[in-house]
Amino acid sequence: MMERFQSKKSELTIQYCVFDLLYYNGQNVTHLPLYERKELLDKIVEDTDMISKVRWMYGNSPAYFELVKQQGLEGIVQKKANSKYEIGKRSHDWLKVINYQYTDAVITGLRKDEFGLLLGIKVDNRIKPAGIMEFVTPVARKQFYNRYQDFIVDENNKFIYLDPKIKCRVKFRNYTKNGLLRIPSFVEYIL
Repeated sequence: MMERFQSKKSELTIQYCVFDLLYYNGQNVTHLPLYERKELLDKIVEDTDMISKVRWMYGNSPAYFELVKQQGLEGIVQKKANSKYEIGKRSHDWLKVINYQYTDAVITGLRKDEFGLLLGIKVDNRIKPAGIMEFVTPVARKQFYNRYQDFIVDENNKFIYLDPKIKCRVKFRNYTKNGLLRIPSFVEYIL
């Protein structure tokens, strides 16, 4: 999508995906249950090349999630059929289920100003930068701080660089355009 908007020469087409209805005939309908808003949406929005209604179904979320994983898609959102639309709030009636990917990485350094571990992934006997991991459990963070001093090889005003001996398993959403891990999170150390 960003490529489409950033280039006047792009031939990529875009499609507007409609997943819910907040107003109908000038009236706020956020208080109506989801299934009623979906019925109204079906009445007024017709699928075209430019507009598409996001499909939904009752039940079978485990099977549907398996299909999403097989296709390498980001995930699903489970919503209670009778849920109201809560503007500006996270609802407990809606649950985002992310199709995380997992990989093994090495810790190549740490940020000095705020917590963040530099990650690398071995590719062809080289270590390729993989991003910064900020999501580490307090216990794992403490374990890291008890070990990292033995591996310091260099530093500058922003980072302390480490010999890549500390290995860990991380989960992430997908790869960025630059090949980095998107939102990597700590899973466990690898011995």
